Amino acid sequence: MKALHNGKLILGDSIDEGKILLFNNKIVEIIDESQLVNHTNLELIDAKGNYISPGFIDIHIHGSGGCDTMDGNIDALNIISKTIIKNGTTAFLPTTMTMDIEDIHNALDVIRQGMNIDMEGAQVLGAHMEGPFINAKFKGAQNETYVLLPHIKYLEDYLDVIKIITMAPEVEGGIDFIDRVLEMKEIVLSIGHTNASYEEAMEAIKRGIRHATHTFNAMTPLHHRNPGVVGAIFNSNITCELIADKIHIHPELFKLLMNIKGKDKLILITDAMRAGCMKDGEYDLGGQKVVVNGGSARLENGSLAGSILTINKAIKNFKEATGLPLNEVIQLSTLNPAKLLSVDNVKGSLDIGKDADIIVFDENIEIQKAYVQGEEKYNS
Repeated sequence: MKALHNGKLILGDSIDEGKILLFNNKIVEIIDESQLVNHTNLELIDAKGNYISPGFIDIHIHGSGGCDTMDGNIDALNIISKTIIKNGTTAFLPTTMTMDIEDIHNALDVIRQGMNIDMEGAQVLGAHMEGPFINAKFKGAQNETYVLLPHIKYLEDYLDVIKIITMAPEVEGGIDFIDRVLEMKEIVLSIGHTNASYEEAMEAIKRGIRHATHTFNAMTPLHHRNPGVVGAIFNSNITCELIADKIHIHPELFKLLMNIKGKDKLILITDAMRAGCMKDGEYDLGGQKVVVNGGSARLENGSLAGSILTINKAIKNFKEATGLPLNEVIQLSTLNPAKLLSVDNVKGSLDIGKDADIIVFDENIEIQKAYVQGEEKYNS
């Protein structure tokens, strides 16, 4: 059994020192340092005064390390997994985008494969299907050539893989699609890339939309005479994603969103594309040229094309902008996404019996060690 000691343990409502975390593939026990003499045959691991935290869960990430989910092969998925573990992500949803439906299905096949093998880094929990059921008016970096009207026939073979679907509920068949999906499977339906009015958005939420994709981006904005999708997010109980790179959203809005929604309804994501953790230069996203320069990724027309954000940087940015205590910010990338995906019984916190998805990081939230179900996957 492994024993992490000499660290600051991040628990839900506190940061505790003088504690030791015992784990195998699951978290076994948290003991006081004075109790160590009562345990034998332990593999002692010195946290060197750093923080010990549950691993981060990224529910919206297209790629990193030069690879993309839509590359559609297990080697690419593994490279993403190995790259993001270095930034503290121990579990993720590889995210598809609006491309030919056969390419999307191929990517979903590979994600299914990834769910059933031991990746070299972060664990694959399933897929986030972002498109093709979107509104071309708010396509963002999605390719409108491949936009489709929503229909259950595109999903029927992948209900075991898909965990989140981003969709525009106002398009033809959108509301019926919501009803049909939720009759078949407990998939998280998320509003995004949408031209919905406030009224249309609220009706979709009433019917079963319970999440919002990269809030503020690719949706109708808040206006005092037309509240739009942003107004519906503010005025409802749904959870919402936030790309906290200070490029997609002004950091002062981090506080506004937190104050309106409450910290339990926020989930930090990266929306990273293949240029994540890579040098500036030219890349592609869904077959479209992307220029990465100075921390932003943009199409040739200037539209933002995902991000090159890492989840540890998102946490640092959010903490600096809001002043929220570290242990509370951490929940935006651990317990909150685990609850959305209904895996909080096994992930999202350092509770006894949960998966030993554990990271160790310093004051700058730079990752020193990472464990996935008790297996060391990264050591700086």
